[in-house]
Amino acid sequence: MREKRRRGIFLLPSLLTTANLFSGFLALLLAANGRYADAAVAILVAILLDILDGKVARLTNTTTQFGLEFDSLADVVSFCVAPAFLLYAWALSQLGRAAWLAAFLFVICGALRLARFNVYAGLVDRRFFVGLPTPAAAGLAAASVLFLADEEIARWGLLAISAATYVVAVLMVSTFRYWSFKEVDFSRRHRLGILLLVVLGVLIVATYHQLFLFALFGLYVLSGPARRLWVRKPESVPSGDTERKEGQ
Repeated sequence: MREKRRRGIFLLPSLLTTANLFSGFLALLLAANGRYADAAVAILVAILLDILDGKVARLTNTTTQFGLEFDSLADVVSFCVAPAFLLYAWALSQLGRAAWLAAFLFVICGALRLARFNVYAGLVDRRFFVGLPTPAAAGLAAASVLFLADEEIARWGLLAISAATYVVAVLMVSTFRYWSFKEVDFSRRHRLGILLLVVLGVLIVATYHQLFLFALFGLYVLSGPARRLWVRKPESVPSGDTERKEGQ
């Protein structure tokens, strides 16, 4: 009985990763059928599942090399291919060659970002990620679709979306440092404050979810270049992902 329970716990992170992969695949199907807002929600669900599978693996001490590699493959689908296809189907397809190049650059830079993460994992400062994590890039794409879902986008708006796609792709393979939030203190003395922040966040999301998500991901994307300007100190790879999970 105990062995069966251990086996179930061992499989739990991989089941969450499978759910992440399914959400990314579902996002592709929904985007292909013109259900762009639903596809964006599926990507956001994949982000949540990606966070959970790493947390569960560490809490249950079931981290394995297989799980780590499976997670990266799932992330390529959910956070590289799915958001790029969603952006292309939703808006970029109206701009021609430059647009599909932007979508492909998003995919390849995301894949390179994940590969670099694997190579440098465990080497340096756990407080930061090197380059924009792929879930954040995918989150901004999904939040943009939700924020502008009911708007008629003019040509200049399409050009802005295309330019932003190029920029986000480059940020993923940049050496800008992004906060990982792994140093947040979840000790008992801070639990009340954290609980209040969570409740406040839920209320804001419930009321202004489209604007809030767009602002949240947008500010995080900008935080890397902003930090570089503030610190004014050259940063190089490796410098950031000491633990294998919690965002890539």
